[in-house]
Amino acid sequence: MNNEQAIPFSVLMTADTVGGVWTYCMELCASLSQVTFHLVTAGAPLQPDQVKTAASLSNVVLYDTSYKLEWMDDPWQDIDASGEWLLQLEQELQPNLVHLNSFAYAGLPFNAPKLVVAHSDVFSWWQSVKGTLPGHEWSEYFSRVKLGLESADLVVSPTRASLALMQQLFGFENETRVVHNGRHTVMFHNGIKQPQVMAMGRMWDEAKNLHLVLEAAPHMQCGVKIAGDLHFENNTTDLGGQTVQYLGRLSPAAVAAELATTSVYVLPARYEPFGLSALEAALSGCALVLSSLPTLHELWGDAALYVDPDDAISLACAVNELVSHPVLLDAMAAKARERALQFSAYQMGQEYLSLYRTLTKQVIPN
Repeated sequence: MNNEQAIPFSVLMTADTVGGVWTYCMELCASLSQVTFHLVTAGAPLQPDQVKTAASLSNVVLYDTSYKLEWMDDPWQDIDASGEWLLQLEQELQPNLVHLNSFAYAGLPFNAPKLVVAHSDVFSWWQSVKGTLPGHEWSEYFSRVKLGLESADLVVSPTRASLALMQQLFGFENETRVVHNGRHTVMFHNGIKQPQVMAMGRMWDEAKNLHLVLEAAPHMQCGVKIAGDLHFENNTTDLGGQTVQYLGRLSPAAVAAELATTSVYVLPARYEPFGLSALEAALSGCALVLSSLPTLHELWGDAALYVDPDDAISLACAVNELVSHPVLLDAMAAKARERALQFSAYQMGQEYLSLYRTLTKQVIPN
């Protein structure tokens, strides 16, 4: 870039260990090996596979904490304490940029530019899942998220639709960008497909709407598997006497192995700002049946079938239409994979690299 000399570039980044934010962080760090990431985790203890993944990246310095996330029960003492610690850490590290994958910390007086990624939020979740806004007990959350959004130098969202909903709910007018999430393709492959459907997600999260799969399963002409956590904090789920095969929480390698032999992947969510699991499934040669959400239409276009997230019979019919017509199944799987290849980790990394350069006015090598 010009004749300016590049200097070492470092980022102080926060990460949520509970959901897809962790995968997003690992993919981004792996894509930008020229950047040193000081990665601070919160939400839950790191799983062994997460520790292994982080350790494999020489440009990641991991700070594993037990602090609560802002959407958890009674989190504010933890948020305040961890915020003070983050400010001290910034003073010690002197990073070029602070990359926040949550909102509340963005209201703090960091010295470096603040990039906030709007992965998801409680008010968008509530509006999408329950059709209303949360009660007054969430007023502190709203205030802190709004302050964080308004204090950010840049707000990034994985889809236009999810960004528009947040702007409507929180009323912020900062500079924004849409950068799609991405995945490296090396882990995912198309194996010998079996007549089976698969879904993944946190069973306790109403937004994932996996109970629709349980309701639809008796009407499907194939086997059904579900992977994901049954409980977290005060949330639990009882699968009852369902005939669905429950796989539990899987490592990334185990997820890839299951998807390789799966014919159809279903994502019946009521709220899904991006949906990394659908991307992983498409890269593995699965046909997609998705909820008819603006975000998912934006991402997948005609490369998926869409159903009403309240209609179990429609979900079963869409799956049966695919598994009973091999030509259609293969065609939809091919379209999904072709579309999925556009959401590469490399492309995501290059877009963030450009944003890092713009925000910091620093020269960062390619």
